[in-house]
Amino acid sequence: MLVEKSPGGGRLLERDSELDTARRALYGLVGGPAPTGSSEHLLVFTGSAGLGKTSLLAAVRHAATEQGLLVLSARGGEQELLSAFHVVRTLLLPLLLEVGEAGQRELLGSWYEIVGAAVGLKPATGSAAAPPDPQGVRDGLDWVVTNLAFSRGPLVVLVDDAHWADAESLAWLASFASRVEDLPVLLVMAYRPDEFPAGAEAFEDTAGHNGVSPIGLAALTPEAVAALVRQMSGAGTGAGTGTGAGTGTGAVTGVATGDAKVRVEDAFCREVWAVTGGNPFETVELLAKTQERGIPPVEESCPLLRELATATKGSGLIARLERLGSPAVRLAWAVAVLGIHTPVELAAAVATLSPSEAAEAADRLRAARILTGYQILEFIHPLVATSVYRGIPDELRVGMHSRAGWAVLGAGGSPVTAARHWLEVQPRGDTAVVEQLRAAARLFMQAGAPETAQRCLARALREPPSPVQRAEVLFELGCSTLLYDPAATVGHLRSALEQPVLSDRLHEGITVRLAQSLAHSNNLLEAAETAAEAASSAESERTRLRLQVWNLMWCAFDAHEEGSAARSRRLADLAEIIERDAGRVDVAGRYVLGLRAWDAVVRGEPEATAVHYADLALADGLSWTDQEWAFEVPVLTALTYMYTDRPDRAEELFEKGIAEFEEAGWRGAHLAFAHTIRGYVRFRCGSLAEAEEGARTGLELANRVGEGLPVHWYAVGTLIAVLLARGKVEEAAGLAERYRFHAPYSAAVVFPDAQTVRGGLLLALGDFAGAATELGGAGQRLDGREMRNPGWCGWQRALASARAALGDVDGARALAEDSLARAERFGTASARGMSLRACAEFAEGERRLELLSQALAQFERCSAPYEHARAAFDLGLALRDAGRNPDADAQLRRAVELAEACAADQLAESARRTQTG
Repeated sequence: MLVEKSPGGGRLLERDSELDTARRALYGLVGGPAPTGSSEHLLVFTGSAGLGKTSLLAAVRHAATEQGLLVLSARGGEQELLSAFHVVRTLLLPLLLEVGEAGQRELLGSWYEIVGAAVGLKPATGSAAAPPDPQGVRDGLDWVVTNLAFSRGPLVVLVDDAHWADAESLAWLASFASRVEDLPVLLVMAYRPDEFPAGAEAFEDTAGHNGVSPIGLAALTPEAVAALVRQMSGAGTGAGTGTGAGTGTGAVTGVATGDAKVRVEDAFCREVWAVTGGNPFETVELLAKTQERGIPPVEESCPLLRELATATKGSGLIARLERLGSPAVRLAWAVAVLGIHTPVELAAAVATLSPSEAAEAADRLRAARILTGYQILEFIHPLVATSVYRGIPDELRVGMHSRAGWAVLGAGGSPVTAARHWLEVQPRGDTAVVEQLRAAARLFMQAGAPETAQRCLARALREPPSPVQRAEVLFELGCSTLLYDPAATVGHLRSALEQPVLSDRLHEGITVRLAQSLAHSNNLLEAAETAAEAASSAESERTRLRLQVWNLMWCAFDAHEEGSAARSRRLADLAEIIERDAGRVDVAGRYVLGLRAWDAVVRGEPEATAVHYADLALADGLSWTDQEWAFEVPVLTALTYMYTDRPDRAEELFEKGIAEFEEAGWRGAHLAFAHTIRGYVRFRCGSLAEAEEGARTGLELANRVGEGLPVHWYAVGTLIAVLLARGKVEEAAGLAERYRFHAPYSAAVVFPDAQTVRGGLLLALGDFAGAATELGGAGQRLDGREMRNPGWCGWQRALASARAALGDVDGARALAEDSLARAERFGTASARGMSLRACAEFAEGERRLELLSQALAQFERCSAPYEHARAAFDLGLALRDAGRNPDADAQLRRAVELAEACAADQLAESARRTQTG
């Protein structure tokens, strides 16, 4: 049964409805019959300060513990707002510390490395380790808590004062709340709805997004306040049943207590309610003060109540604190600065008190109902903590934060814990503080909290750092924002390059990241020029080669690159040099070889050339998460195998890459991109159903990170192409509208080519003129860069269909024949087959049959079931037109089999209808 008592032992007044809701949830969680209604998995209590949210959560905790449920609890703190994952650490760390390392690895599973830093379990593995992205950490926390729920649950998670929870914990709670309905978990949260910081909108909407109505706590009625007065005065035992009813209608209630008889008058009760507004905390504190001063609960005492009430908060509380003496004031200030769960020894150090002085001061503060606890000190209520903190003179508060930072470190605390104190200290040019902020930033990055890392580094810049430190801080700040705010990164890194003291290695690192950030900001030309300029002045061969790689890569991704032919020649020459000199095939050399393989693909060089360089690039492997490099070249190398009709090899590399992303905790844009492109591999070489699933997964992951990102061009383009192949034209059109998949297109090369996909969509919708315009524009752009491989981009085949529909059959035929010539040069069976089928579309009689038969022969040599099915269908139609019905039926049956096998639903249905027609 749910306990209905407050932490102080009194019964919770006028909370029957809230307690019933919690009771139903707990009964449902343990599998018992709920008293009424259905069980809940998410409860949200709201209300202003002092209305009893904490007492309500304490009642839930007590009941859950009595039923043997595993309970995790935490609360936000006003001083912990900027401490990333503070609430998460408070929830999980005590349990994890209890079970030892073996138990920790069991509970955290494969997520140990990713979430360990976030929960404060262990230091980060070092700056060389790839930091997880925020989404990866949230996914890991989901898994860990789910594992706890099933292995040790059912589980009750309580979060009090969520309005003061750190942003990272709030983000996780908001996402996890959507999952609890299917788990043996009860998530209970309480907060003040009007006190959330900016940026917490996603959490504020959590209840509504999960179909839950927040339960707002109301102030106590006059009757409940009267019951509370009598309860605390010892004037009756019938009050406080949870209904708020009083004990009678008479003006005076009395009961013998020992030798004295306590008189409680209704007028006094009404005045208590009027003074406190029915706020339970303020009511209890006011009554405690009356008892402390021996004020009787009678009408004559009413004029004293308002004066007493001021002593519970604000200036009245500060005046009362000052009367306790200087040691008590300093200890209270220290606890206010250090925040919740403050060890008495740490508070004494910050307050500059001896152990005996601190113990005596703590006794006074407990007696005055300001602090509670012994070894661990806390304020009796957050309202008191806020008043005390705001009452510290500004200069003294800053000084105490400085002492607190060093005291935390001296006590063995982490720079993460000390960091929030440095954020409150005025800049003084202390290089030691700069180093501590940099250390904290590295740990926050490893914990998946880049925004908090950025705050630390921005504060380090204001210290200010020494000239040597300044360039390093600017570089670290730029790295921390690279994936989240490329424009800000550009500013930081340009400032870093302007610093007078730069080592060669730092200069190289800054230049590489600057080029990356420019590229991610769609300034690909400037990115390439930045890398080229630095390469020309580099003194070491290693540095020059690395910068050349970045120059070549960003040139390759620039959709409007001028001088593509010259760049390809430079790349080919460099690849030959590296191939001849085995000693130069380090990571930079392998990236050159990978870029050479991709360049051969898009230019339509013989497939053997592309495969040769891809094999060389992967001889010793390419990491997808190497912090010094980037994932683009490993992806391009993997795609080389797809375009050269080696889908199994491409699939294998993408499986390894996705596993590497997941292992590193990169579950945002990187993982979205990987799933999308693997979906495209399956579209080109395998099942359309699996391709659609992969593209939808990629798009869903991209949406979790944010909209309008480059990865959306890939995900939406792939999904539209798959939907068109499956015959879902209207859905594809809706998707294009939803994501504004039209001009202006990305400044970077995208595959499938976005403008070509858009043209294909318009073609399917019957807008032949619009399709011809888009596809003609794509062809002009790609041919201008000598990207002539029809196996990479089939704009010619689609444009031929559009022109034929507009009456230009001769122009269509010329396009198809040129596509075939280019496919013959590239040499893959899939490229030949698609181009042969395109040529057959504009041929007649035996020539049409011959071309389609040749296309089928090509598709028999590769894995392209969708294109194979289209060719079989076309041949069946051509044979029927030629009067060869038995042969036509055989091809149509083959088309149905192929289309069904690859989930080309509309094509299968068309072939089936034609076959029976």
